[in-house]
Amino acid sequence: MNCSGNKISNYHGSKLLEMKYDELQVNITNRNEVIKIIGPPASISDFNKNRWFYMERLKTNQSLIKLGKQKIKKNNILIVDFDKKGILKNKELLNLDNMNDVKYLKAVTKKDFKNNNMLYGIFSSLREKVNAPIRNR
Repeated sequence: MNCSGNKISNYHGSKLLEMKYDELQVNITNRNEVIKIIGPPASISDFNKNRWFYMERLKTNQSLIKLGKQKIKKNNILIVDFDKKGILKNKELLNLDNMNDVKYLKAVTKKDFKNNNMLYGIFSSLREKVNAPIRNR
């Protein structure tokens, strides 16, 4: 195997979504024409069968110094919506610049019940008896 200075690219999904996005015309293009232009969708919404998703991702190796780590060069998602008759009613192209970062909340939920009521004591003792090992009878 030879080492090469050429960058290796990994393409996933539909190619050239930005160009194909421009070919789609709202209120004119129908489902069959979308399939002819772009191809079958990568995903169809489970909640709305008239919403289709197309994805395009291009990764390239950064440099020899980074030891094969890849950088996302393109990450496009095309969302198309159709009306009941199958005519394109909306199209939206998301790319690396307008995608939102998801931030997770690290808050912890605290319990509201207390361990000192009578029912808790009864059920705790029953649970201990049920979980106790079986003794010789």
